[in-house]
Formats: sequence, structure tokens, C-alpha cells
Amino acid sequence: MKVARLAARFTDRAVPVHALREAMIRSAAMTLLVAMTLAAAGVSAFARSAPDSFADLAARLVPAVVNISTTQVMKRDAVPQMPQLPPGSPFEEFFKEFFDRQHRNAPARRATSLGSGFIIDSAGLIVTNNHVIAEADEISVILHDETRLKAEVVGRDAKTDLAVLRVKTDKPLVAISFGDSRRARVGDWVVAIGNPFGLGGSVTAGIISARARNINAGPYDDFIQTDASINRGNSGGPLFDMQGEVIGINTAIYSPSGGSVGIGFSIPSTLAQPVIEQLVKFGKARRGWLGVRIQTVTEELAESLGLDKAHGALVASVTEKGPAENARIRPGDVILEFDGKPIDEMRELPRIVAETAVDKSVKVTVWRKGKKVALSVKLGEFPEDDKVAAAGVPDNAGRPETNQISSLGLTMATISPDLRQRFKLDNEAKGVIVTEVDPESVAAEKGVRPGDIVRKVGPDQEAVNAPSDVRNKVEAARKNKMKTILFLTERDGNPRFVALRLQKEQG
Repeated sequence: MKVARLAARFTDRAVPVHALREAMIRSAAMTLLVAMTLAAAGVSAFARSAPDSFADLAARLVPAVVNISTTQVMKRDAVPQMPQLPPGSPFEEFFKEFFDRQHRNAPARRATSLGSGFIIDSAGLIVTNNHVIAEADEISVILHDETRLKAEVVGRDAKTDLAVLRVKTDKPLVAISFGDSRRARVGDWVVAIGNPFGLGGSVTAGIISARARNINAGPYDDFIQTDASINRGNSGGPLFDMQGEVIGINTAIYSPSGGSVGIGFSIPSTLAQPVIEQLVKFGKARRGWLGVRIQTVTEELAESLGLDKAHGALVASVTEKGPAENARIRPGDVILEFDGKPIDEMRELPRIVAETAVDKSVKVTVWRKGKKVALSVKLGEFPEDDKVAAAGVPDNAGRPETNQISSLGLTMATISPDLRQRFKLDNEAKGVIVTEVDPESVAAEKGVRPGDIVRKVGPDQEAVNAPSDVRNKVEAARKNKMKTILFLTERDGNPRFVALRLQKEQG
């Protein structure tokens, strides 16, 4: 339209044709230049277009991806049942010897399974999933050129489902490197290479569908979700970005049918790489350990604790003589920041602590009694078997004190020998026991049930030893016009905070 107006203007002035032609060319060139400038400026604002082909990328990466075959020798079946014979039958010894001989001569069964892996060191270090090699008696690695090598386990970690293998070879292998999964965005293109259903060297492509997925596979779930086709046998294989760097390790799929439905999960490289380095160096994962049991901060818990919003990790209990206790972290504290990293959701804390070096001193910010408190804690090493016994408490003698708080729907009593036996409590249990719960009450809504022990009550989390202590705390909270009151309860040795909404006392 601009060119047409320009041409009309020049025509009215009787400009020579060659001048008109030059003006039109200049205008078209300017329009093209503006369009190119706008496009260049918008490159960072829009996602990159799909590549014309993944062929060059695949050709470079496929040699570094391996197939893993495992063999497990299964135990012989139990001795077959002898037929019923009359007592003292002359055939009894014959049949016994026959069945014993059949069992001894039966060959042991060998179960095989397939998976994937990738080479991270040209000298022969290979990464895969722990579940690929679990229970294996023999592990073989098949290279891209069909060379089969016997592998040994360098280290393995069940919590993150990672394992490192080593093979001996007389020639350097093609190795690949890790990328930074934190830079990957939802919608970015990714490529998966692996050994689905034993079909080695299979390449599939897709996009990142979601980040930070929790699929309840372990305590450190932080999966990348992708729609790149991942099937059985892809486990342990790499997920690449468009630069050819490993940003994930394919581990699990969601599938009602057993095959790919476009929902696959990969361990992000930022979580996997530190664990892999530890497996190579120590043969096991050495994780930082804080020594706390935590729970989610709900809206009601946040309100009862005086927080402006539900965030952080609520400390339900502290391990005796653990790093947290030494740093004076207490039950009822809400951990808001750890080592400079904000804790928005409870499940973020275990992963951040685990990724922190053992013996490192870090700053921790907690919410306590309505204000932030800065602490310093020196992390320990996460123990494989963390069973700490509590100190013994003498039983309450005589008839137990009982009390009912109808507004909460609770009937409670002091812990007596009879109640210990009735609710199967151990001798270390202390506090006030819940004997009845009104099924229509606020306590029932929050999952409180008979047999739960109430250990501490109120915003200051003071210990309670009798039902009257609990009632006094509730009445004080009501006088202070609090809308909720915080209970620290315990069930089967597991502590849990419960925020109960206060209602008008009935009767």
C-alpha cells in the first residue's frame, strides 16, 4: 500500500519512469530491512523452530549410547511334593530318592533383562539406572558396533535410581558430557536414544512437557517429563538437548498399556551428576543430612504459626544428637531458607540438603514464634540405618485423667498401663492420648483418630502431660481470638503437626 501511494505521488509530479523504479526498490528494501530487524529482535522471545532433521545429531550421539544386558540365576524351585503314601509303605524311600534326584538335576533358571546406558568416560565408565542392574549376577554392555563387554558395578544408589558401571577396553570409547538441565524449558526439543524392547540404537524426539515432576518414585523426585517416545528398555538411556548434551536420564514411563503414551520421566542432570561423581569416587552416594522429620505447611498451619502464606518445611521432630539438634533447630520451626535457597515447598528441602556436601556449614533461616531466626548448621552424612531410640518415660500411675474438648471433638486421657496395652503404645510414648474422636468434628476432618498421642499444643509448642494442659491451651488460644490452634501429634512413632480450627465450646 505504501508503494502504491508512493507511485501515485511520483506520477502526479510527472517523474521519469526510472526514478519511480528506484524509489520503489528503495521502499521495498527498507520494508525488508525493517522486517528482518523485527525478526532478529524477536528471536529470544520465541521458541526455536523444529530442526529440519535430527540426523546429524543422532549420528554423533548414537555411538556413545550402549545396550545393557543382565542375567540373574534364579533359585531352583522347591522340591516337588511327594504323593501321599500309606504309613510304612515300601515305596516311600523310592519316591523320596526319585524326587530328590529330580530336584538336584534340574537346571537353574536364568532370567535376562535389557536396558540402556551411556558412556561418560572414554576409559569405560557407563551410567545407567540402578533398577536396570538390580539383582543381576552378570552384566554385559553391548557397544554400537556390537562389541560385547563384561561390566562391573562401580557404585549404585537406589534412592535416585542411578548406577555407574565400568568396562575394560583396549580402545578409547566415544563419550558424551552432561549439560545443565536447569536451562531446559518446557517446550524445548529433546532427543532420547536407547534400547527399547531390545531394539538398540533407537532414536526418538519430542519436547519437554513439564519440569519438577513428583511421581512418588523416591524422596528426591524432580523429574523432567517428556513426550519423546520412551519404552521398556529405554531405562538408563540419555535424554539430549539440541546441543547434544545429556540433560536427563530416562527412568520411568506412565502407561496404562505398558507402551509409550507420550508421558516419560527423566532424572535431571543437575540432580544426577553430583550423585554419579560420588558413586565414582566413593562407590556410594554421600548425602548431606540435617536430621529432621518435616511436613507440608498448609494454609491452616501457616495461619496458626503466623506466616503470611503457606511455604517452607515444618519441622515435626528432630533427631537426637543430629545436626539439626546441635544447631538448635526445634520442632515447630518452619525452615524458610537453606544455604541461600528459598524453600517454597516442603519436598524441596530433602533434595537441597541431599545435594549439599557432607560437613559443610550452611545458613538456615527458620520461622519461630512469629519471627525469622538465623541459624548455622554443620551437615552430617545421611545414615543408611537411622534408628534412634527415645528416652524412657515412666508410666503414669493410678487412674488416668480424662477430659473432653467438645469444640474439637476430642476426648483425651493421660497415658496409663491399660491405655498403653489397648492402643499398643511403646514404653517411651509420652504426652496425652486421644481416646475418642467425634466423626463429625474438625479433628476427624484432619485425620486425628483414637490412639494418637498429643505431645505439644499451641503456637509456642509447649509439652502437655495431661488433658487439662490441652484444655488450658485451647481456652487461652480462644481468649486470644486465635482462629486455629497447632497440635503436635504422634502415631506409630511418626510425629505430625495438625492445625485445628477453633469453634465455640459446646456445653
